[in-house]
Amino acid sequence: MILTIRHETVYHYTAPLAYTIQQLRLSPRIEPQQRCLAWHIATAGKCHSFTDAFGNVGHMLTITGPHDEVRIEAEGVVDVSSPERGRLQNQNDLSPLLFTVSTPLTAASARIQDFAAHHLHGMRLPTRDNVQSVQSVRSDDLLKLADAICAAVAYQGGSTDVTSSADDALLLGRGVCQDHAHLFLACCRAHRIAARYVSGYIDPGSSAHAESHAWIDAWVDDDDYCGWVSIDVTHARFMDDSYCRLAIGRDYDSAAPVRGVRHGGGDEKLEVHVSVSSSASAQ
Repeated sequence: MILTIRHETVYHYTAPLAYTIQQLRLSPRIEPQQRCLAWHIATAGKCHSFTDAFGNVGHMLTITGPHDEVRIEAEGVVDVSSPERGRLQNQNDLSPLLFTVSTPLTAASARIQDFAAHHLHGMRLPTRDNVQSVQSVRSDDLLKLADAICAAVAYQGGSTDVTSSADDALLLGRGVCQDHAHLFLACCRAHRIAARYVSGYIDPGSSAHAESHAWIDAWVDDDDYCGWVSIDVTHARFMDDSYCRLAIGRDYDSAAPVRGVRHGGGDEKLEVHVSVSSSASAQ
């Protein structure tokens, strides 16, 4: 599948800023199932590229001098193939153990532990004897967990924000793809299942969900495969060729497309516009 993507982020300020620094993860990851045919990031200021600890391609944007707007435009074309049952070709990845560690956004409260215990049947909470190992789990069990999360947390845009935790979403019973991903990660980490956050894009087709998307990878042990499987929790399905992956991390904070700080500026207004369209790959 050929995905044509355009992502525009604009910050408006009521007073001039003296300094802005933004960390951008707006370039598709280099992975076997996706190939960048063209990609360009346009913004004011200076932009320096880097690769972070998770292997994400990023840019550090700095703008100095008075300004009352920050506009970031990323666009390009990506050729994506569909991995069988979401199975990713494992490269020189970091140890799955790294992705069993909880974060403030994915902490397993008592409420989440009860939810996870109910929907991950037959699994035990980690003990001192197995804290250095990854719990085995099958892909089908994780799809059932995704179904349960969708039933417990209805999709509703604007019901949460980027600071909302997995427990916040479960208590509220509403959220967006980011909340579904965080709740899934919290449930997995309560049972020592390795799972990581994914940010990227999706060709929405007939879906009402936004094209800018979040989902997860989980380390599975099926009869015929052991490794990372990518699951879209919001749609309770495996990732296919309608997805473009930007970044992975432990949670939103480590994989966010745009994060930064500023000096001055007064009140801030954010506008984000994303479009994704698809066409068949040339054979």
